[in-house]
Amino acid sequence: MKFKTLGFATTLAMAISAHAQAESILNVATAGSENMVEYVNQYLAPKFRELHPDVTVRVIGTGPGDAGSNAIMERLSAQKDAGASADIDVAVVHEKPVGKMVTDGLLAKYAASADTASLVSSDKAKNALGVDVEGYVMPMFQSQTAWAYHPALVSNPPKSYAELSDWVKENPGVFGYNGIRNGMSGVSFVNGWMYAFTGEADKMMKGPFDASLVGSEKWNAALADLKEFNKNVTFTPGNAGTLDMLNRGEIGIGPVWVDMFYSWQADGRVNPEIKLMLPEPGMPGQPMHYVIPETSKQRDLAVEFIELATSPEVQAHGIVEQFNWYPGIDAKYLESELSADVWDKLFADITPEDLATKSLSFPLVGYFDAILTSYERDVE
Repeated sequence: MKFKTLGFATTLAMAISAHAQAESILNVATAGSENMVEYVNQYLAPKFRELHPDVTVRVIGTGPGDAGSNAIMERLSAQKDAGASADIDVAVVHEKPVGKMVTDGLLAKYAASADTASLVSSDKAKNALGVDVEGYVMPMFQSQTAWAYHPALVSNPPKSYAELSDWVKENPGVFGYNGIRNGMSGVSFVNGWMYAFTGEADKMMKGPFDASLVGSEKWNAALADLKEFNKNVTFTPGNAGTLDMLNRGEIGIGPVWVDMFYSWQADGRVNPEIKLMLPEPGMPGQPMHYVIPETSKQRDLAVEFIELATSPEVQAHGIVEQFNWYPGIDAKYLESELSADVWDKLFADITPEDLATKSLSFPLVGYFDAILTSYERDVE
């Protein structure tokens, strides 16, 4: 892991120093897959260039997952410790590391100065796994899990975790998920189960961490019920495997990532009859956030870049149409920007109201780790 971080640091330094003499360079670092780099390079940067012909946007990807976000955090931390200004002006990071970036004093509190801040309604822009991040972040997009089901096999799907728990007993093998292996759709399902059956979703999402909840009677009861539940399910090989098995009719319902579902459906890899739903009391998803380092030399330009990126036009045509992500701003501001077909496709099954009430955060790191450990020990 240190080797990878050093590789990122060297690459970023080279990319920046190559243009060190330019007067108007905006350096953007983004965690995530290669499509994140392509999105900035091919979509956002040209649009920003139209507004600022004298500014060049330079972007570098730091890699997928939390490791990519950690690489950004480690670089900013090293520069702070050295008393140096940040050589990143805008960063795109995952929800999990952003709280530490705030508490470590690495980020600017900029959102109030952005014209689009009032368009953001998600609680995830205020609280990141128990840390107050209000003002320090604006969501790029929201990645959400949900249940996908095939109406030909499941005509009246269970509407909640509680209903599902009873339903699988009468319909063994029809529900499928990947446990906590080979993909986060299963991890999300398990966290949603713990929220539903401990009744402690709010505490686990917002904190503070209470060690007495882990291993408590309600905690152990939820895990015991999950172990029984698993006797009546089909296990899939991962995120893609769940979608494959749904498409082939080998299972009738299971948890999926919404953006992946719609992308596969658009490519003809998922039956167009398969639908989505968000169960009660909800399922976790996670945003990617735009942040500005505290010591960025291009603070004003960085804010303008994020204003563009979180505008209804860009959120509609870039985030929703191109990538099938849910928007970072409130979806109601996008309806006039999207065609009826695109709007209906994205929100016909899961409405903006569903997202507002049932799109949940992942739990605090302490609970998250404890859930996975408990699952391995007591459920598998």
